[in-house]
Amino acid sequence: MLKDMKSYNHLKPGQKGTKRLVEQYGDSLLCVRYRYDEKRGIRLKTVEIIVEERQHTPSRFKDGDIVSISVQFDEMELREQLRTLRARWDSQAKLWFVPYRLIRGTPLEERILVE
Repeated sequence: MLKDMKSYNHLKPGQKGTKRLVEQYGDSLLCVRYRYDEKRGIRLKTVEIIVEERQHTPSRFKDGDIVSISVQFDEMELREQLRTLRARWDSQAKLWFVPYRLIRGTPLEERILVE
C-alpha cells in the first residue's frame, strides 16, 4: 500500500506541520511524512518514532573475514561444530580458521583470537 503512494513532504521535528506531533511524541519523533494515495484520493500523515534505544557495539569483523578460533583438545563438541562449519585446522598454530559470518552470534564468537 505505502509503496504505491507518493511521498511529497518530509518534515523534521519543529518544522511547520509537526508542532502537535512534537507535543505528543517529544524527543522520540524523528520525522513526519505526508503521502498521497492517488487511487483513493486521500492524504496520509505518517510519523517515524523511536520505540527502543539500547547500547550497540559494532563488530570489528566483516562477514567475509577469516577469524581464528581457540578450542582446547578436550572440547569435542566445539571441535565437531567447527568441522560441521568446514573450518580449517592449522596444526602448527593450533587454531581453527573460519569465516566470521558462520560463527556470528554463536558461543564460538567469544573465542575469536584478536591479534
